[in-house]
Amino acid sequence: MAAEIMWRPSPQQIEDAHLTKFKTKLEKTSGRRFEDFAALHDYSIHQPEHFWSELWDYCGVIAEIKGTRILVDGGKMPGAKFFPDARLNFAENLLVKDSEEPALIFRGEDRVEKIWSWKDLRNLVSRLAASFRNMGIEPGDRVAAVMPNMPETIAFMLAAASIGAVWSSCSPDFGEQGIVDRFGQISPKILIACDGYYYNGKTFDIAEKIKGVSARIPSLEKVVIVPYAGDLEKAVAGIDKAVSLDDLIREEEPQAIQFEQLPFNHP
Repeated sequence: MAAEIMWRPSPQQIEDAHLTKFKTKLEKTSGRRFEDFAALHDYSIHQPEHFWSELWDYCGVIAEIKGTRILVDGGKMPGAKFFPDARLNFAENLLVKDSEEPALIFRGEDRVEKIWSWKDLRNLVSRLAASFRNMGIEPGDRVAAVMPNMPETIAFMLAAASIGAVWSSCSPDFGEQGIVDRFGQISPKILIACDGYYYNGKTFDIAEKIKGVSARIPSLEKVVIVPYAGDLEKAVAGIDKAVSLDDLIREEEPQAIQFEQLPFNHP
């Protein structure tokens, strides 16, 4: 039985696609003609330095320095290094927009709905990053999170990345020992956790679990509780060094974000 084609792009959609536009650009700079995707892919394998340098430029990567070296020790696996001289910031490249257009659309099991604009996201990231810096967070410090896939999680990650802190996370359905096993290895300074979560129509409060986790990771200097599906006041009151998200950023106003310029492979 022949497979049914469910969708096929129109000629105009193909012409307008970024892949098509990049292919055209690469044909001009390489002097080659790429008849199909396979030919383009083959070029990326055999001429990786030119391919990735051109892709960097096409995508408009924001960086303090790109550098002239594109690939070092390309024949090694592991060991190959892309853009070894570059200095840039991951979060800066994701937060290019500052408009009222939707950046994040979230739905939590029909219980919670959120739509954040790019401006909303950028404003919260700036306030979180300022709070992190006030706590002494520096490049290389670890920030851990026990969070669902929700907008606040993304904002915390981007705030950590803007400073160059190392982000590590796990799902709130992890058990206490599993969380300790994961985060105990990296000695995080900050733990971000929701007060509870929804799963399969049920609500789970995790305040006691987070209390146990925080007591077993001696490196923690602060625990930030994000309201979602549990008892926020109970969670904050019962956990040593805990503060709510609102209290964490209460004194911070949205401001220009300072993006640390870091090596391409950081962290």
